[in-house]
Amino acid sequence: AQLVNMLYNIVDRIYIGHIPEVGSLALTGIGVCMPLILIVSAFSAFVASGGAPRASIFMGRGDCDSAERTLGGCLTMQVIISLLLTAAMLIWKDELLYLFGASENTIYYAADYMGIYALGTIFVQITLGLNAFITAQGFAKVGMKTVIIGAVLNIVLDPLFIFTFDMGVKGAAVATVISQAVCAVWVMGFLMSEKATLRLHWKNIRPDSRVMLAILGLGISPFIMSSTESLVGFVLNSSLVRFGDLYVSALAIMQSAMLFVSVPLVGFSQGFVPVVGYNYGHGDNGRVKECFRIVVKVMFFFNLSLVLFMILFPELVAGVFTDDALLIAAVGEYMPLFLAGMTIFGLQRACQNMFVALGQAKVSVFIALLRKVILLIPLVLLLSRLVGLEGVFAAEAISDALAAVLCTAIFAYQFPRILRRNVHATR
Repeated sequence: AQLVNMLYNIVDRIYIGHIPEVGSLALTGIGVCMPLILIVSAFSAFVASGGAPRASIFMGRGDCDSAERTLGGCLTMQVIISLLLTAAMLIWKDELLYLFGASENTIYYAADYMGIYALGTIFVQITLGLNAFITAQGFAKVGMKTVIIGAVLNIVLDPLFIFTFDMGVKGAAVATVISQAVCAVWVMGFLMSEKATLRLHWKNIRPDSRVMLAILGLGISPFIMSSTESLVGFVLNSSLVRFGDLYVSALAIMQSAMLFVSVPLVGFSQGFVPVVGYNYGHGDNGRVKECFRIVVKVMFFFNLSLVLFMILFPELVAGVFTDDALLIAAVGEYMPLFLAGMTIFGLQRACQNMFVALGQAKVSVFIALLRKVILLIPLVLLLSRLVGLEGVFAAEAISDALAAVLCTAIFAYQFPRILRRNVHATR
C-alpha cells in the first residue's frame, strides 16, 4: 500500500515539475510547502502511533474495551487537531511559507497549493491516523486498499486538473484533497461496520483525559520525529535560499526521491509494530525477538540498496522530476553528499520503531530528538557558515550517520532489559 502511496506523492511532483515554462519554480513552491505538509502528517502520526500500538497491546491482553476506547479517543483528538491546523494555515499561510524559504519568485505557487491543501487537513488526519487501527486489527488488505484508492484516484485526477483544466499547482492540490476525502470516508465506513474487530462507537468519541494522556505519551516520539522534519525543512530551505532558488529546487527533488526509501519503510513499520506490540503484550518474547531479526534485515538492506542507487545515478533520478539542465546538474553534484549518511540509516528506522512497538516512550523521544534537533539543525547552521553551500548538504549526511550508530547502540543495550522486565510483568 505504501509503495502505491509513494507513487502518488512522486507523480504529483513529476506532473508539477513538467508544467510548461514554470515547472522548476512550481516545483520549488511545492518544496517550500513540504514543512507545512509534514506538520499535518506529523500530527496524524502523533495520534496514530500513540493509539494503534496501545490498541495492539490491549488486544494482546484480551482487553478489547480499552482498545476501542483508544480508537474513539484518537478520532476525537484528530478532529480537534485538524480544526486548529486548518485555521492556522489559512490565517498565516503566506507568513509561514516565507518563513520556510519561499521567495518572491515562488510564493505564488506555494500559496496557491497550500491554500487548497489546508482545507483537506481533516481528511488527511482521518485517513493516515485511523488507517493504522485497521492494520492493527490484522486487516492488512483493507488498510492497503485505503492507500491504493487514494493513490490511484490522485494519479488519475492530477493531469485532469493540472493540464486539462489548466489549474496548475492548484489542480494538484484539488486532486489531493478529493483523493484524501474519498479515503477518509472509506476508513470511517469500515471502522463503523460489523466487519471490524475494533469498532468505532459514538460513546467512545468523547474527551477522556486518561486515554488521551496515554496516547500522547507514546505518540510523542513519532510526532517529534515527523515534526522535526518540518523544522529541518525550515532550516534547510532558509539556509539554501541564500544561495539561490536553484538549490531549494534541488533539495525538493532530493527529498522527493527519498520518498522511494522512506514511504515503503513507513509501510513496513505499520505492518510490524502491531505484530510486535501484540506479542509483547502477550508475553511472547521469542516472537518479539524473531520479529526484530526480520525487521532489521529488511529495513537495513532495503534502505541501503535504494540509497546507493540514488548516490550512483543522481542525474537519472533528477531527470524524472525536471527537464531543466541546470537543476539536473545541481542535483547530480550534491545528491551523493546529501545521501552519504543515509546508507546505514535503516538501522535507526528499525530500532526507533521497535521502541515504539514496545511502548518505550521516553527512549523513543530521545532518539527522535537526537537526529534532527540535537545533531542536524546545529550542524546546518554551523557548516553553512563555515563551509558554505556544501556544508548544508554535508550536515544531513553527518547527522544521519551519527544518529544511526548511536540509536543502534542504545537499542542493543536496552532491548534485553526490556524483555527481562516483560517476563516478570507477565508472570
